Amino acid sequence: MWSVWDFLQSHFDQIVFSSWQHLSQVLQAWALATVLAVGLAALVYRSRILSSAAFAPVGIVIAPLGFGVAPAVAVVTLFAILSILRNTIVGLMGVDSAVVDSARGIGLGRVRTFLQVELPLARPVILGGIRVSAQMVLGITAVAAYLLGPGLGRFIFSGLSRLSGATSRESVLTGVISVVILALLLDLVLVGFGRLTTPRGIRV
Repeated sequence: MWSVWDFLQSHFDQIVFSSWQHLSQVLQAWALATVLAVGLAALVYRSRILSSAAFAPVGIVIAPLGFGVAPAVAVVTLFAILSILRNTIVGLMGVDSAVVDSARGIGLGRVRTFLQVELPLARPVILGGIRVSAQMVLGITAVAAYLLGPGLGRFIFSGLSRLSGATSRESVLTGVISVVILALLLDLVLVGFGRLTTPRGIRV
């Protein structure tokens, strides 16, 4: 245990910098994925055929795009879209049609009905998909960081590549524990955000 502590002390600056890079990449990919997924879901959720077909292009374009931060964010974003898109479509399709008809009946247009009625009612389900996506992205970024760009993946794979070498175990533990801590912190933030932004009457 003391050797791990010594490793943390001697690599503290590098760990902090890599953690920031990791979290920054996750947040960029997650935010972009959320916007794209919700936007795509808004276009297709009224049609079951289009809703099913919407996942195909996302799966097809998931492929290595080169090396560096930008390609890593692009690849991770494509993975992140899937769970958010699925939950957004499910949430929007689950909104009671009578509520939508009532909103249209009092004069709300389609866009206002979507933004003021359907989207808020579907928000708990959408936030569930966002939480799942955030956790998945944190793990995928650890791999993408090693293959495509910066992040905590370097500690994990650097240690795995030299298991019999000095500080290899400490390097792996540092990377894994750091990713877990980031995942817990991000999930707590998302839970808090969900409770603050979801009306009390529709909280699960």
